Amino acid sequence: MPGVKDNLGSLGRTVRVYVLGIILLGVAIAAYSVLDLVRHPVGLQWLILVALTVASGLPMLRIPAMPISFSISDTFNIAAALLFGPSAGAINAALDGLMLTSRMASIYRSIDRVLFNMAAPTVALWIASQVFFALGGNRPLEGPLSALRLLALLTLFGTLDFSLNSIIVAAAVSLDRRKPILSIWREHLSGVWITYFGGTFGAMLLMLLARLGTVNALILIMPLPVILYVTFRHALGRAQDQISHLGTVNKVYIAAIESLAHAVDAKDQVTHDHTRRVQDQTVRLARALAVEDEGEIQAINAAALLHDVGKLAIPEHILNKPGRLTPAEFDIMKRHAPIGADILAVIGLPYDVAPIVRHHHESWDGTGYPDGLAGDRIPIGARIIAVVDCFDALTSDRPYRPRMNDRDAFQILSDRRGKMYDPQVVDAFVAMHGDEMVATSAQPLTLVNAVPVPVSPPLERADEDREGPGLQTFFNLGRALSGATSPLRLGEVLWIHLRKHLPASAFVLYAYDGANDTIVAVYTAGDGASGIDATPIPLGERLSGWVAATAQTVMNSDARLDLDEPAREHSSLRSALAVPITSNGRTVGVLSFYAAAPNAFDDAHRQLVEAAGRAVAGGVPNLASDLAAQGIAQRS
Repeated sequence: MPGVKDNLGSLGRTVRVYVLGIILLGVAIAAYSVLDLVRHPVGLQWLILVALTVASGLPMLRIPAMPISFSISDTFNIAAALLFGPSAGAINAALDGLMLTSRMASIYRSIDRVLFNMAAPTVALWIASQVFFALGGNRPLEGPLSALRLLALLTLFGTLDFSLNSIIVAAAVSLDRRKPILSIWREHLSGVWITYFGGTFGAMLLMLLARLGTVNALILIMPLPVILYVTFRHALGRAQDQISHLGTVNKVYIAAIESLAHAVDAKDQVTHDHTRRVQDQTVRLARALAVEDEGEIQAINAAALLHDVGKLAIPEHILNKPGRLTPAEFDIMKRHAPIGADILAVIGLPYDVAPIVRHHHESWDGTGYPDGLAGDRIPIGARIIAVVDCFDALTSDRPYRPRMNDRDAFQILSDRRGKMYDPQVVDAFVAMHGDEMVATSAQPLTLVNAVPVPVSPPLERADEDREGPGLQTFFNLGRALSGATSPLRLGEVLWIHLRKHLPASAFVLYAYDGANDTIVAVYTAGDGASGIDATPIPLGERLSGWVAATAQTVMNSDARLDLDEPAREHSSLRSALAVPITSNGRTVGVLSFYAAAPNAFDDAHRQLVEAAGRAVAGGVPNLASDLAAQGIAQRS
């Protein structure tokens, strides 16, 4: 006889009403049965069945991984109903339910649980026995074809008793867990039918043997419930072993997933801890969108953690580039989605993770990559991750721009609703975080490297009417550099000769410190240089650190990324031009110019500073060692 472990006080309104209804029906049947037994006593022999019901209800069995338990006392409950009538059977069933609940842990025992576990079998057994006697009369063993007739009646009785009891319990669990009742019944209760039919036909033997005398009949029937108990205990033990094995296998899969995620974090400075945040938000959003299938939830959970695993195959200088990606670089970056799907397909995870990872950069209108899927053809998990991924990227510091506030990020999601992202997913995500939408921004946005970057109108340069630097400029710069006897003097020369050709309001000369693999600011100039952090910058970090690590120029990246945290909010700098100084194939320093206007630098400015960098590296004797020495001195 199954019973549940749900606390009525913590359940929703619908299931609370349902449970109360079953309890009231059970109380009404029990009250009627007591009055009926008082008016029509059945004798002391029934008390023997009561005692056996209580005794056999003590060794309770539990269904693994579900709040459902059952006992093997059904033989005596059914025998009481068939030998002494529905009222006697109902009282036996109520007592059996009481014993079932008494064997549960104290944390699960409450008045609503006790009453429900008493009421459910009482209702089922009373109705089934009423149908049995209504069709078979008070003497079902008499008349022509009595054996076949009794067999049919008992089959009907067992079917009704099992169906009613299991459905009552499954409905309570279904309402509480918000899962289909048929799914609950099939998965956890359908296999319990053997105890009901075993008890039913055990009671049939007891009815037949009762003609030899009640005591003798009970002695002969006693081994049957014991055999049923041992059989079920063995079967449930094997089921528990299988569940434990599956749990172990699942832990191995989770460990593999975690290892891959840590590998991505270790390589990608851009997305450090990004995957974990996306995972937490994605599962919440999936449940908010009524994704109920547990396998799909697990797939989304794993995909959220592993959606960027393909970045392991992307070169680090592209992955961590602080400026905008070129079209060729962006084509390489786009490969991370299909590569990630291929990696996961080889692993063979037990969840359908690979399609979600492959398509998490598809767009609702079909303009995404890698396959140009549109609308509902995009897996729901991929649509969910796309929204969460974008929001986290917008509200995180990246090498190519500082973080946005939540309101601006929500506005961008709203602007892309129905274009890049599934409208329902965006609406659910916003609702999950509260109503933080703001009025539409007038500034258009474009997507670069899957991250929104403001598109500014063409800016007028302050020196637009002036001629660009000519040969005389380079001649004067070269002559001045030849007289620079220290990194400090070198910085002064560069600032004096280049500032009139650049829209820069600040300049920093960084020196490479090989002993600690960092760059150090050895010269600063200009109004906006006050926010430059004096502490060494590890190679690869911030904007200038990336330039030093990759020996590649960055133009018009956000200048605030080179500033220390307190200075970012108040700085007027908005764009940067950073050029490496290389000598004998290695970086010895960085020239970083900063401007107040976005996109202030153009190709002419880049060529000028790169030429200056080459002049510095090739035209000044011992520059590399001087810069390194100056860097070490600054560090000390």
